[in-house]
Amino acid sequence: MVLLTRVVAQGTFDILHPGHLHYLEDAATMGEQLHVIVARSENVTHKQPPILPDRQRVEMVDALHPVDEAHLGHPDDIFVPIEEIDPDVIVLGHDQHHDEGAIADALATRGLDCAVRRASAREPNFDGELLSTGRIIDRILQQRG
Repeated sequence: MVLLTRVVAQGTFDILHPGHLHYLEDAATMGEQLHVIVARSENVTHKQPPILPDRQRVEMVDALHPVDEAHLGHPDDIFVPIEEIDPDVIVLGHDQHHDEGAIADALATRGLDCAVRRASAREPNFDGELLSTGRIIDRILQQRG
């Protein structure tokens, strides 16, 4: 039996853009199976809540080619889906607010042995390319609001 290296990426994934795809492609290179945990709207407290409903964001992430399976986050405990997936690697987005050391400590406390890594940044490929949901919303409001 061949064991696959399971990788977990996580985020809000509201209004998908090339930065999201880069993050997931980068995460996918760190193993053979990529699981993505999509944050529930009510758990997004570090920025404005998502525009799109939870199920729609999960469906869109699940349709992306690097993703093997998308999961909706747990309503109360962000580590429950991680325990269920039992990953070998957790990949954080290059600009996500999470502290790698704190996550590693929380994983160890729960008996989960997995590496915590950071994805690389993606620079815009052309002038005006938007790699942020917030910037996309700002542009929409500026041009159509």
